[in-house]
Amino acid sequence: MIQPQRIYPMPQTDHDRAIALAGTLQAADLVRSIARRGQANPEEVDTCLNSLLKIDAASSIEIYGDIRQLRSGLQLLEKQLGNPSDMELTRYAIALLGLERKLSQRTDLLKAIGISLEEIVQNLPHFPINHSNTIARFADIYLKNISTLSPRIMVNGVQVHLNNPENANRIRALLLAGVRAATLWRQSGGTRLTLLLRRNPLLRETRVLLANIP
Repeated sequence: MIQPQRIYPMPQTDHDRAIALAGTLQAADLVRSIARRGQANPEEVDTCLNSLLKIDAASSIEIYGDIRQLRSGLQLLEKQLGNPSDMELTRYAIALLGLERKLSQRTDLLKAIGISLEEIVQNLPHFPINHSNTIARFADIYLKNISTLSPRIMVNGVQVHLNNPENANRIRALLLAGVRAATLWRQSGGTRLTLLLRRNPLLRETRVLLANIP
């Protein structure tokens, strides 16, 4: 993920930027779902978690495997670009993009995250991506590295769900996945200005991607 250098340059296209934003929103929405209801779509969670281990994919779609895996994120993005009425989701997304910008300047944290992710990869034969041990390792990466940056993301939800240790781990792991998607946004040329100046092109690309999902 999240490393100082890349082997492959990420394409600088609206296609890649739309996928990056969809990944960010999907992760944020899953965080919200767990915080509010204590559950989230397991396949969508796996998609976000798997993206954390795609360190040097040559394109955005390689990070998520298949555009169908980002259907909900793209649907959320279409709504947010067309009529941004979900202010809570917007707040989470902006916070993730902001944290990633700060993280990109911290080579010490990037190195620590990279080492930890490699350890997770080595343990996948024993603990699959959705195993509680693996999710706890992702959560620990977020807690020890991303949570040291400010401002910290404040997750709103139902206290009984937020106080559940497994839910807390899943939320932190998904926030890490959101930061990973924000990394893709930056690597594909996304900036704050891009969101303002290329809103309509991004919306068109999002609709094209949704139309191509079987």
